[in-house]
Amino acid sequence: MKGSYLKFYVHEHRRHHGILLYEWLLERARKLGIHGGSAFRAIAGFGRHGVLHEDHFFELAGNLTVEVVFMISDEEAAQLLKLIEQENIHVFYVLMPAEYGVINGE
Repeated sequence: MKGSYLKFYVHEHRRHHGILLYEWLLERARKLGIHGGSAFRAIAGFGRHGVLHEDHFFELAGNLTVEVVFMISDEEAAQLLKLIEQENIHVFYVLMPAEYGVINGE
């Protein structure tokens, strides 16, 4: 199937409506009927400000990025992006055309 690969980059401590933003994104996508999404925590990285963040054993959590990803239809991507815009959330995203499916599936 043809669709979209939609990825958001959020700081792990960032909240929206009192819950972690990556959890909010996953929950809202589920409520929209999107069939799957995942969140992955980074171990190191830097953003537009050039500050390097790394995961250290004794460091407090919250400085690193969480990637929230979806393989969805173009319509679902547009719907989720519109919702985020309506919620006035400032977030960096990547949207790419993709082909997806299941091999030897039902």
